[in-house]
Amino acid sequence: MTATAAMMIKSLKEVTLRHEFKHQISPGEDLVLSQRLRKLFLHDKYAGPGGSYRITSLYFDTPYDSAYKEKLDGVDNREKFRLRYYGTDTSFIRLEKKFKRKGLCGKRSASLIQDQAEKILRGDYEFLLKSADPLLIELYSKIRGKGLRPKTIVCYDREAFVYAPGNVRITLDRNLYTGLGSIDFLNTEIKGIKAMDSSRVLEVKYDEFLPELVRMAVQVPGRQAGACSKYALCRRFD
Repeated sequence: MTATAAMMIKSLKEVTLRHEFKHQISPGEDLVLSQRLRKLFLHDKYAGPGGSYRITSLYFDTPYDSAYKEKLDGVDNREKFRLRYYGTDTSFIRLEKKFKRKGLCGKRSASLIQDQAEKILRGDYEFLLKSADPLLIELYSKIRGKGLRPKTIVCYDREAFVYAPGNVRITLDRNLYTGLGSIDFLNTEIKGIKAMDSSRVLEVKYDEFLPELVRMAVQVPGRQAGACSKYALCRRFD
């Protein structure tokens, strides 16, 4: 086994797999939920004065749209890569790999500077191979081996709440927009295409158990948890 492969396996083992469920909800349900959650839980560290913040992501996919099709088909073992920044601060960019294994979700991440993100947008990938970070090296291997490339911009406003027992994170995502391609990813004034009507997305993530307080707080009568991928919603406009 090579040193690089050993680093990747060690990094994967260190990731905590989490439960995750999603609901697509109406504006009225969002209003009721947000008012309830604000009384019970704290906002996360990224929250702005109004409690929410903007997220801009750039998702990667293969020439055969493997990540998109696997999501639509409900493939259990799957993964996707993305770049992400918060608000208008493009000095703090994350490379993230989200993956699903046997119904549980995990995420690995690495920091990038803006110059490195710009290189990726230009198709200059060699710096990834020279990195000491196994996630950057893995992205390089997928770029060269599977033809992975930046595909679609996904933007939305997020209000997020945290609760320490169970390491719970509750998010309400609103105003979903997409930018076709990747050229405008670092343009903080991007004007995209509205990718979802007035609906919003509720997500709940937790480790081994979901506290009863959270279970009661996020109840939406008549709603069933289901697949609701913001990436898949945005890919409809390709």
